[in-house]
Amino acid sequence: MKRLTIMIKPASSLCDMRCKYCFYYDVAAQRHEASMGIMPLETASAILNNVFSQLTAGDHITFAFQGGEPGLAGLDYFKFFAETAKKIAPKGVRIHYAFQTNGLMIDTDWAVFFRQHNFLIGLSMDGDAALHNQNRPDAAGKGTHTRVLAAKKLLDKHSVQYNILCVLTSETARRARRVWDFIMAENIRHIQFIPCLEPLDTNQEAAPALTPAKFYQFYATLFPLWKKEAQKGNVINIRMFEDLVGMFLAGQNITCGMSGRCSPQMVVEADGGVYPCDFYVLDEYRIADLSRQNLKDVFEAVASSDFLKEARPQPAHCAGCAYVKWCGGGCKRMTRAVYGEGENCGMRAFLDECLNDLLATVRGLR
Repeated sequence: MKRLTIMIKPASSLCDMRCKYCFYYDVAAQRHEASMGIMPLETASAILNNVFSQLTAGDHITFAFQGGEPGLAGLDYFKFFAETAKKIAPKGVRIHYAFQTNGLMIDTDWAVFFRQHNFLIGLSMDGDAALHNQNRPDAAGKGTHTRVLAAKKLLDKHSVQYNILCVLTSETARRARRVWDFIMAENIRHIQFIPCLEPLDTNQEAAPALTPAKFYQFYATLFPLWKKEAQKGNVINIRMFEDLVGMFLAGQNITCGMSGRCSPQMVVEADGGVYPCDFYVLDEYRIADLSRQNLKDVFEAVASSDFLKEARPQPAHCAGCAYVKWCGGGCKRMTRAVYGEGENCGMRAFLDECLNDLLATVRGLR
């Protein structure tokens, strides 16, 4: 039985927002062609045929749509995709969908569609209005928090599953208690904090990138707030805490990069081109075309790519660390933001202070 995830960018790097820290805008700017436009339906059909030709009963396939803003491909595109997938999938293959969005386009029609096809939504929201609007304006420079919050309420109304995605800048990391108050006020049940990274182009103006010290400060402040609620029976699902529990209690590795080893990813741009990592959708890393090659050939190209073979030296302070066998020095794109280069590691500082308490709390809940 196979369990595969394919990340698709149906609107390439196109977006109706102008977030100050957008890593994909930064990535696209380094390519010969920044945007591949909207994925033609013919390309989507070819991709689906090349995927399902390699799957059999009992297999699971997740199509995860990201961008840019994938909603710019239009609701009709996703209706076509879901209908075509259902029509051509071999009997017994389970199809799952995920959709990462800024929320600006979500209306009742979108929400009904998401519920009908059991989409898991990743909704980007950086806390309260002031924190969110500071870095997430629309194309006209206006704040978007009110519209994103309205999208959240529509998802709630139509019982659509969603996670909140919050980008953790150095400024936001200083306000962990304020972020927690927002989580509680809006009854957010699942949230993932994404480190704000320095741009690949260091000359580009961006929001303040996270630092290891701020990473530690944020989670060390957040943890006792989470623990207090959890012990009352109100368990908020925070992705990093879930990953740590999975790693240290069950030996699992969930989020890519948590172990310091790159796992094969299939990131498909709007023209069908395949890349091994969402952080490195660059011309030099294009390794296949899922609209022209079958799934098996593409997966083998990803698994044997030079990207996955690239040696990455660990930061010097990893030597002798009790956690290095678990984290491996962390994701190479997040090293400077979380693990540090030539400075103390934010992850190590947090684990030293809170890991045993986190695991004990979870054992108590179970």
